Amino acid sequence: MSYDLMVFEETVAPRERSDFLEWFQAQTEWSESHGYSDSLVTSPCLQEWYAAITAEYPNMNGPDISDDDLGNAKLSDYSIGKDVIYAAFAWSEAEEAYPLVRQLVVNHKVGFYDVSGDEGDGEIYFPGDKLRDPSGGAWRQISSEFQATQQSDDKVKRSFFDFFRRKK
Repeated sequence: MSYDLMVFEETVAPRERSDFLEWFQAQTEWSESHGYSDSLVTSPCLQEWYAAITAEYPNMNGPDISDDDLGNAKLSDYSIGKDVIYAAFAWSEAEEAYPLVRQLVVNHKVGFYDVSGDEGDGEIYFPGDKLRDPSGGAWRQISSEFQATQQSDDKVKRSFFDFFRRKK
């Protein structure tokens, strides 16, 4: 269970939403001929974005993990392809990770897809475009509940599953 975002090289991703979503599906088949935990396989702009995000949200896998990061609640999972980086954050970190990712994509001139975005309408951003208003969707409630340690596990699980059972 994670809050997922993806950044990408704008020069290879289609701009039309339906074409982009097909391209996204192909990217997440993870069929490139390399491992997906080393940032050296990706483009220079994505490498810069990765260095910036992992300063705040260290990678829990691959060559970049350090003993100092073990036990860090901000550890995140990154799948790194030639043209994409798929980032999976703990739900308890979603409220803070989301705006940071958006800020860093603008700073590093890479694209952004809000995989966990609302009702299948997650934001797709290309450098130079105007960012949409921040998402105000159901994922924020889930994140909030994960942050509240006083909440029972049953309520958090119920909300998580309700989020994915919503009407389409």
